[in-house]
Amino acid sequence: MTTERVFNKRLTRLDLKFGDINWEKGTIKQYELEKDERVWRIFLNGYARNGFVIFDEELLPREELLKALEELQPEVTGERALTVQELIEESLSWKNIYGKMEG
Repeated sequence: MTTERVFNKRLTRLDLKFGDINWEKGTIKQYELEKDERVWRIFLNGYARNGFVIFDEELLPREELLKALEELQPEVTGERALTVQELIEESLSWKNIYGKMEG
């Protein structure tokens, strides 16, 4: 797979709210899903009862992901598509700081 194809790969970000989560359940479930290579980024906040998952929906169907989170009673509160390149750029702390300094 060429670099350009990887950078342009489409990912899905789901923002979630949870009905039954605490820090321990959130940490365990986050660790379990982090090991899945179809999940690119995940953050489950047991204190604020929310989180997000960025995943490859071509390889990991949304229904399968939500089934894995089922015990936490997830509710999708937002969704957006992004590319691998956008994910990388959003993850660069220097870019975020630099962008704020320019504005």
